[in-house]
Amino acid sequence: MNLRPLNDRVVLKQLEAEETTAGGIILTTKEQEKPQEAEVVAVGPGAKVDGELVPVSVKVGEKVIYSKYAGTEVKKDDVTYVIVKDSDILAVVE
Repeated sequence: MNLRPLNDRVVLKQLEAEETTAGGIILTTKEQEKPQEAEVVAVGPGAKVDGELVPVSVKVGEKVIYSKYAGTEVKKDDVTYVIVKDSDILAVVE
């Protein structure tokens, strides 16, 4: 089973959280902050606005930063994905 997003939704694969601080302190899983950086793994066709299809603004494979509280988390095959709206993506990491 693959995830195929609908409309203007984007499926993101979360990148791993940092395990140490800049000072070298090792963080437990509980203290690690949820990363806001992710890789785009699937995109929907876009949303209709005034009868015209507006495509999603990102492509599969791009690394992006998304809103902290955006989306819905989904676990599939022990991997955590986040499904967000295209408008919840704040930037592309280049």
